[in-house]
Amino acid sequence: MKNGVNNYQHKAYVVCVILVTVAFVGCGNDQKGHDYDDMNKQDTTIEESIVRTGEIDLQMLDMNKDGKVYQDPMDWNVISDEAGKCPLCKMELKEVTLEVAKENLINNDFTVKDN
Repeated sequence: MKNGVNNYQHKAYVVCVILVTVAFVGCGNDQKGHDYDDMNKQDTTIEESIVRTGEIDLQMLDMNKDGKVYQDPMDWNVISDEAGKCPLCKMELKEVTLEVAKENLINNDFTVKDN
């Protein structure tokens, strides 16, 4: 009986070691080759995307210099100088003044460049 329990414990131990090893080896493999720091530091140029990250320069985004931009009232960091839809939620962008856009961003914890 004692030999049978030891054999069972040994097999259970081996299975646990294998499972733990597989779990550790498998963790993080999908992130290899990705530099997430660089991915999160997008420039706020019109050509790249209307989803803004990092410090948002509203003056630069106002390409026609009319003092207005189009901003998503749900995703505040989605800003364009042209009418359109938000690529995240598909809502129509709302035309707002640069001051209102800045206030919306600051109130929702985004960083705005002071010009």
